[in-house]
Amino acid sequence: MTFQTNDGVPVGISLIWKVSDSCCPRAFVNRTFWYRASVFILTYAGYTCYHLSRKPISVVKNVLNQNCSDYNPPPDLIINATNKDNWCDWAPFGDKNAATLLGALDSAYLFSYAASMFLSGFLAERTNLRYFLALGMITSGLFTYLFGIAKSYGIHYMWYFTLIQILSGVVQSTGWPGVVTVIGNWFGRRKRGIIFGLWNSHTSLGNILGSLIAGEYVEGDWSLSFIVPGVLIAGMGFVIFLFLVVRPVDVDCPLPDQVSSERSVSQGYERVSTEEPQDGFMSYEADNTESVIDEGNAYQSWKYGNHHQHNHSTELTRRLQREDSQVTSCHSPSEKPIGFIGALQIPGVVEYSLSLFFAKLVSYTFLYWLPLYIKSSTTLSPAESAQLSTLFDVGGIAGAIVAGGISDYSGMSATTCAGMLSLAIPMMFVYEDCGTGGYVTNVVLLIVVGFLVNGPYALITTAVSADLGTHHSLEDNAKALATVSAIIDGTGSIGAAVGPLLAGVVSIVGWQYVFYMLMTANVLALLFLTRLVKREIHISRLRWLLLF
Repeated sequence: MTFQTNDGVPVGISLIWKVSDSCCPRAFVNRTFWYRASVFILTYAGYTCYHLSRKPISVVKNVLNQNCSDYNPPPDLIINATNKDNWCDWAPFGDKNAATLLGALDSAYLFSYAASMFLSGFLAERTNLRYFLALGMITSGLFTYLFGIAKSYGIHYMWYFTLIQILSGVVQSTGWPGVVTVIGNWFGRRKRGIIFGLWNSHTSLGNILGSLIAGEYVEGDWSLSFIVPGVLIAGMGFVIFLFLVVRPVDVDCPLPDQVSSERSVSQGYERVSTEEPQDGFMSYEADNTESVIDEGNAYQSWKYGNHHQHNHSTELTRRLQREDSQVTSCHSPSEKPIGFIGALQIPGVVEYSLSLFFAKLVSYTFLYWLPLYIKSSTTLSPAESAQLSTLFDVGGIAGAIVAGGISDYSGMSATTCAGMLSLAIPMMFVYEDCGTGGYVTNVVLLIVVGFLVNGPYALITTAVSADLGTHHSLEDNAKALATVSAIIDGTGSIGAAVGPLLAGVVSIVGWQYVFYMLMTANVLALLFLTRLVKREIHISRLRWLLLF
């Protein structure tokens, strides 16, 4: 089989085509399946590297400012009254304001990340996402490396560390709009919650690997805690450039909702697909029939707050006709990128964005301060504290998957988030009060808290963002997904910037007040979902009345 290459086909994929055509010209493979699998793996590995390269600073904090009385000075160092308390610290983080300075570094990164996220969403809709992601990952690796060499070259300037963090935030913001849009191009609405829940575990896996890698070097040469992750993300950026296929249309694959058209009879669906082999691909076309009354689509169309009345069968007919006209096209020529104001007008975007502001504030405060909290509240070393903190992310992986599964089953994303947020509030109080009572207790509570804190955060940033970015009011304009995900995650990232900054200041008074702050943030996240929860419950009752 011979393919005609275009700008959307990566160099690595073209090479694989040539090799397969020359070696196995008559071999049949389900190319759509393999492309989807490659996109899932590449975007998963790519965003794992994004988070892996963000994590070192939270681990290295433990050695930038320490209790020097616990260590023996080197024999060639003269200890006097001016340096006896900070000889083991790394200037400028050696005075009483160290916690504030470290919090300022976190916020420099996170505020620039949040501000740049909105711009990245705008650019992601208008550029080749393979180039966009590859450039973002390679430059992220460069700035992570530059932070690490501060130790090798004896750099002690606060402006240097701040500048590196700001620039890192700018280039790291390329990740989320890019990977969410690519994964959304290849995977349809069916079982989106569980698929995105599994896929979103890259966030927690990146945190775990970042903690383990940084913890491996933190007590010896902490520069390697940054240099190694920097090399990894830059290398992965090159792999993305070589192999990532951004859209199905680039390789003549059908749209995801046409590939997966089997519908659940229990929700008023029936299987309407036909299969014809075309150049090694399986083509699926929905049978446009007015006899199918799709209550699931009717529910989905006003799930996020659209109260306008729809004729169910007419709406279904229009949607199936649109799908039939797009068998080989991912973006129609008439599609235009959605504007910022237009994205905000999509029902549910504002509520979920504001809720994520506080949910991500909590998650990122744990991300950046948990290793230091564990070290200060236990007798564990910096490396052991970093390793123990990874259990929070282990719980987060399970929480994301379970939240996605519950959302798929119930169709009630806001209610799922609200339930987990409600349970997280008392569990954070229990962890602060009892977590230091023993190692096993700390382990169990960390997993539970991570499960409840990261579940809603993961669900909103993935499945909910994808649902809203493909809302029926957009008339299937696939170019809206990057902007919607950037607005939601960008708003959340502002909260992520505020949380660590406040934690650095509040922790001076006492760690218990940091936990009070986090519990308050969860209450506010819950409040912003109240209207959506009421609506989902009302819709659920109507559905039961229709069924019975």
